[in-house]
Amino acid sequence: MATGGTVKPSSPFDASSDAEVLFKAMKGLGTDEDTILQLLTSRSNGQRQQLKAAYKTLYGKDLVDNLKSELGGKFETLIVGLMTPPIAYDVTELRNAIKGAGTDEKVLVEIMASRTAQQVKEIIRAYKEEHGDDLEEDITGDTSGHFKRMMVVLLQASRQQGVDEGKVESDTQELFAAGEKKFGTDEEKFITILGNRSAAHLRRVFEEYMKLSGYEIEETIQRETSGSLKDLLLAVVKCSRSVPAYFAESLYYSMQGAGTDDNMLIRIMVSRSEVDMLDIRANFRRLFAKSLHSSIQHDTSGDYRKALLLLCGGDDA
Repeated sequence: MATGGTVKPSSPFDASSDAEVLFKAMKGLGTDEDTILQLLTSRSNGQRQQLKAAYKTLYGKDLVDNLKSELGGKFETLIVGLMTPPIAYDVTELRNAIKGAGTDEKVLVEIMASRTAQQVKEIIRAYKEEHGDDLEEDITGDTSGHFKRMMVVLLQASRQQGVDEGKVESDTQELFAAGEKKFGTDEEKFITILGNRSAAHLRRVFEEYMKLSGYEIEETIQRETSGSLKDLLLAVVKCSRSVPAYFAESLYYSMQGAGTDDNMLIRIMVSRSEVDMLDIRANFRRLFAKSLHSSIQHDTSGDYRKALLLLCGGDDA
C-alpha cells in the first residue's frame, strides 16, 4: 500500500517560468482558473514559496494578493491555504479560531491533537513572531475548565518517549478507577495520562484497558465526559491509534449530513496533502466502504472541486 502524501515536488521545476504562467493566467479580462489550480496542486509547498519569490522579483507584485483579487469563495480559501507555509497555516487557523466571534474549539482540537511535539513548538514560536502574543495565554483566555487544562498540557509538547512497561498497568488501573469504576469522573487522571504518554505507550494502555474493563477507552470517554473536553480526549485517543484514520473520519463527517464543513475539508486537504493523504485515503476506504474521491466529487463543485480532487490524487473505488 502506498503511503505518504499525494503532492510531491515537481521535477524539473522552474520558479520563473511558473510565475510567468500564473501571471498570464491572471492578466487581462477573465482568469484562467484551470491553469492556476493545475499548476499549484502539482507543486510542493516549498516550491510554491520559491514561486511566490520569483513572482515578486519578475512583476513587483505579491502573488497571494493577486490570487485573492482574481479568485473568490471557497476556491480562493483553498488556493491561499496552499500558498501558505505549513506552520504559518496552522498559526493562521488557530488565530482565527481564537480571535473570531466565539472560539472555534474544533480547530483547536484538530491541530493540538494531531501535530507532533516539534510542530507544536514551532507553531508556538511562529505565533509569537507573527502576532506578538503568547499562544498559551490566548488559548487559556478563551477556554475554561478541564478543556483548558488539557490544552495547556498539550501545549507543553513534552510527551514521554517510547513505552514505559512499568507504567502500562498502573495507567490502565488509574484510568479504570477514574471513570468506569467510580460514580462521577476524575477528569484530571484522563488529562495527565492521555496528555503526557507517548502514542505507543497509550496503544498498550488501551489494549490492557479493554481486557480489564471490557470497553474500548473511546466508549468510556463518550460516557464519562461531555462537550469540548470529550471531543479533545477522543481526538487524542484516535491520533494515538492512527493519525490518518483520525483525519479520514474527520473528512467523512465534514461531508456528512446537511451542508459541508468546508473549513475543515479545506484545512485537512491542504495540511495533509504532502504528509499522509495516501494513508488517509486508504483508511477512508476501509472505514466507510467508499472512496474519499467519490465523497468530494459528490459534495463539492466547480474549480473548488477540481482542486480538491487533484489534492486527493486518485479514486480508490
